[in-house]
Amino acid sequence: MTATQPIAVVGTGTGVGKTVITAGLTRLLREAGHDARAIKPAQTGHPPDDDAAFVAAACADPEAASCPRYLEPALAPRVAAEVADESLSYETIRAACEREIDATAVPIVEGIGGLRVPLAGDHEVIDLVSDLEAAAVVVTRSGLGTLNHTALSIDALEARGIDVVGIVCNEYAGETVAERTNPAELERMTGYPVETVPPLADDATADPRQMAIGVGDELSPAFRELLPRESS
Repeated sequence: MTATQPIAVVGTGTGVGKTVITAGLTRLLREAGHDARAIKPAQTGHPPDDDAAFVAAACADPEAASCPRYLEPALAPRVAAEVADESLSYETIRAACEREIDATAVPIVEGIGGLRVPLAGDHEVIDLVSDLEAAAVVVTRSGLGTLNHTALSIDALEARGIDVVGIVCNEYAGETVAERTNPAELERMTGYPVETVPPLADDATADPRQMAIGVGDELSPAFRELLPRESS
């Protein structure tokens, strides 16, 4: 049975880099000797999208990630199932995640889009994070506009009583005043630590392993210590 609180890697929206951060955290924890595995509750846009396969490749281990349900339309899961005329049960998704969590010492659940994305039935991604009693790592964009999106996401998590580990500003280049000032402003606004992960080198973008290593190298020791993990 899981020995620690699950980690939920959630985003302020689609395309903010949740999968790369999930891969980085999973590989980082596994290299530190923890039985960390990633869980993608549902994958839409498949093929070609397959976030669990990306994490598995990043960790060079097919057992490093799993996904219980795939849907072809590149839409929110509830909408994708409706368009594809397929059944999609929240209870089934939740039960599948709970089985994986129970079998993993340090489970990492990757979100789907943003927190309010319709998951199945009347349930949204944030409902699953809450029901799994996970602690959230919030992944956000680094540039102009991220203050509002991130603060609203934090408000939504706190309103549900969900623990927040911290915030990761992805693809941080510091090329604009907004980018350079956003991390400190987010810490002031939310009270949570903020990490920055720069854009990865062009020669690494096609290599999940190198991308995951790059993420791990950028996360501070202080942030790593905040991550839930099994007792030694």
